[in-house]
Amino acid sequence: MSDVRTWEGPSARERQAILARTTTVAIVGASDNPSRASYFVATYLLSTAPYEIWFVNPRAKEILGRPVYPSLADVPGTPDVVDVFRKPSDLPEVLDETLAAGARTLWLQLGLWDDDVAARAEDAGLEVVMDRCLKIEHARFAGGLHWAGFDTGVISSRRSRGLPTA
Repeated sequence: MSDVRTWEGPSARERQAILARTTTVAIVGASDNPSRASYFVATYLLSTAPYEIWFVNPRAKEILGRPVYPSLADVPGTPDVVDVFRKPSDLPEVLDETLAAGARTLWLQLGLWDDDVAARAEDAGLEVVMDRCLKIEHARFAGGLHWAGFDTGVISSRRSRGLPTA
């Protein structure tokens, strides 16, 4: 894999269209560890997005009270989007599983990029999104991501009224 990126991903409008027609998402590499990005994304999607979410991880049994499937072949339907949280060397194998599962879109999370995997996926008819967070993109298009960043309501630059200042 080269450090030079030659593949060009879908535009913002195209990513928005992908998410608008999505009904099912399989999160490959889902974790039951609350400090992992996949857990944060899963929590957001379950509470905010209209998608049916399936977790895929051969080492976990349950995440957020939901069953976890050992592979994409074991999920109870055909995922529209396969959202990937795996190491780069696993991407060719994940692509093979994604194709076998009949998914429409291969979505590689932040930090994941592989021009060869993208070319193979597109040649097989898949839509491909790389180095983008599905949670961030969904929040952006749904109005939950403001110009200042994540609208979690937890972190603010405003001082609380009534608290003493130093």
